[in-house]
Amino acid sequence: MALSKAIKEEIVKKYARNEKDTGSAEVQIAILTEEIKELTEHLKEHKHDFHSHRGLLRKVGQRRNMLQYLFKTDVTRYRNLIQSLGLRK
Repeated sequence: MALSKAIKEEIVKKYARNEKDTGSAEVQIAILTEEIKELTEHLKEHKHDFHSHRGLLRKVGQRRNMLQYLFKTDVTRYRNLIQSLGLRK
């Protein structure tokens, strides 16, 4: 259930802070968000896949921690990312 290389490259291009950036908080959060979306779709079809459910919960926790870090370090980057990913309603 890993993301394809093409999808990851597209996410990196969209959220990178410069052309060599592959590991900033924004990029990592965007990749985690896409993985969470894929796992959510998988679990809609396979309700009893408890191992994938645990992986989903782990990714959600990782994303939450990264969002907290970004909020503490730079609120404007946090708000822009939240808006572009559509995480808050």
